[in-house]
Amino acid sequence: MTAFDRFVAQLPPQARPAEGSLVADDPVDGYSRVWEWSVENPAGFWRALWVFTGMHSRSDEQVTETTPLDRVLASGVMPGAVWFPGVELNYVDRVLASCATADGEAAAIVGVDEDGGRTVHTWGDLPGRIGAVAQWLRESGVRRGDVVAAYLPDIADAMVAFLATASIGAVWSGCGADYAPEGAAARLGQLRPVVLIVADGYLFGGKWRDKRADAQALVDAMDTVTTVGVITTADDAQPWTLGGVTRADLHDVMAHPVDPVVEAVPFDHPLWVLFSSGTTGRPKGIVHGHGGVVLEHLKVLVLHAGLVPGDVFFWHTALSWMMWNYRVGGLLAGVGVVCYSGSPLYPDADRLWQIVESERVAYLGTSPGQIQASRKADLRPGEAHDLSRLRTVGSTGSTLAADLFEWIPDAVGVDVTVSSVSGGTDVVTAFAGGSVGIPVVPGELSVRYLGVALHSWSPDRRALVDEVGEMVITAPMPSMPVGFWDDEDGSRYRAAYFEHEWEGERSSEPVWRHGDWVTVTSRGSLVIHGRSDATLNRHGIRMGSADIYEVVEAVPEVAEAFALGVDGPEGAYWMPLFVTLMPGGDPLDDGLRDRIRDAIRTRLSPRHVPDEIVEAPGIPHTRTGKKLEVPVTGILAGRTDVALDPRSVDDPDLLDFYREQGAAHRW
Repeated sequence: MTAFDRFVAQLPPQARPAEGSLVADDPVDGYSRVWEWSVENPAGFWRALWVFTGMHSRSDEQVTETTPLDRVLASGVMPGAVWFPGVELNYVDRVLASCATADGEAAAIVGVDEDGGRTVHTWGDLPGRIGAVAQWLRESGVRRGDVVAAYLPDIADAMVAFLATASIGAVWSGCGADYAPEGAAARLGQLRPVVLIVADGYLFGGKWRDKRADAQALVDAMDTVTTVGVITTADDAQPWTLGGVTRADLHDVMAHPVDPVVEAVPFDHPLWVLFSSGTTGRPKGIVHGHGGVVLEHLKVLVLHAGLVPGDVFFWHTALSWMMWNYRVGGLLAGVGVVCYSGSPLYPDADRLWQIVESERVAYLGTSPGQIQASRKADLRPGEAHDLSRLRTVGSTGSTLAADLFEWIPDAVGVDVTVSSVSGGTDVVTAFAGGSVGIPVVPGELSVRYLGVALHSWSPDRRALVDEVGEMVITAPMPSMPVGFWDDEDGSRYRAAYFEHEWEGERSSEPVWRHGDWVTVTSRGSLVIHGRSDATLNRHGIRMGSADIYEVVEAVPEVAEAFALGVDGPEGAYWMPLFVTLMPGGDPLDDGLRDRIRDAIRTRLSPRHVPDEIVEAPGIPHTRTGKKLEVPVTGILAGRTDVALDPRSVDDPDLLDFYREQGAAHRW
């Protein structure tokens, strides 16, 4: 029996599927009944999850099956819902509980380098290393509520540093070492950190990226930093000095274990600050609380992902992306986690599959781009590697095309399920995705997750089924932000999600508008069509860019596609399609253009066929891999008010190409 089935079995009778319609026997109908109860009774659902997962409060406010619901959700008004008032806990309490029950010799955190180097923190070693770094932080003057910032590649020691920070009630914020120091300072500098943790460099794409000068530049840009923790990753470490600060080597610190002392904090005490992409202005610091994150990540990883103690969880990510925070959550469930510092495509697209084999991974998380690269390289990972432990391949960052769903059971393993998930930095989790025991339909997210009141709405706030609408969340979730950093009156937070102007005179009670086009099917699954603020709107017909990408990126010669729509004078509309081609192939010619147009016309509609198809030197993305549709549309239109920060773009030089394309277009 799965954890999901056990959870359902302990719910009140009105929450369970009808007799004879158990979730295991009729998964779609059974799941739908449980989901409906969870969103109609949020306090009851989250109380049940607290009890099921064995959560404990360090205050007198213990939560039990009989705790009054108004002591679970004291106020359900969004924004500003009040969860579990009076409860005190700490994220690290739950991690240490996992350490106490796990095999002490087994790996809790594994860091793999591009050249195959391996760093391991076992369940037995982890508490002492957390305690040692926490003691160093206290000795460095860090107190509850202070900020500890990190500028690091995806290495195992970063997780230890985070856990040490959280254990003393300080606030963590990480930025990937791929950022230039100016881009990192634009984020971390807002938080006025007192301690900064840096590494000397990392391997990527076969090249050593020395970050010592960048680390000094970042220190110089943040005058609040008084102490720096240094992590050496090079085998032949060079002398390294940092001016103007006190320095400590964290490997030396962790070499002397200390029993951890964990501080109890309120349920919504800040745990970490994540940042929006920052492509259209100053990056927004999004603050999440301890309790909401613990409950949400236990829910999604235990009930939906089906992870169990002893499993290994590997999601390829970076410190700047919420999936890093999501992956840490595996430790809450007693699951070992794997970090990878390097390119997922170096020396070729097989690299991640090698790690899945060597680390005996049960759940691999990756991107549609990496899966697409594996398919186009004609890889057969299930034949080339021992993937017998692998149960699930998760994907996020953009929509996973239907043909890639089908490639995984064919090439990776017939028993390997696909979980395309969608969520966001905003809630540091997934709203929807695959779930254990639920059938997978190619091109769809299988279910809305429990406790997520997700709907597709029309412009006048009507719920839609089997129609495209705005994705909204109509009930609070514990992992919704505590608030934005430096937003004392909450105005920026409200404006970001709750102040959309709907049509008509229906109830104006605030709902969370996420900014995606979505179809909720009559079976309860979802199809994500792309950002609603980047909608293609030709002659009044709205089209999602993700639908076009699915078709075009299935063409063997195409590596990536980029569809944009630009409004012109007197109702004119220009809809170009930019494509990058597979390395070593032929250039874009009329024959390939015709095949792309025919594929779009046949699989979508004539209205989806672009006005022109242009070969591009690259597609600009945020540093977490999302295509920059909205700002580049503005650039093509020749607008001068596009507030695009080049530091937030993976390849800023590409923007000149799109400026030239816009300037060359004549209406």
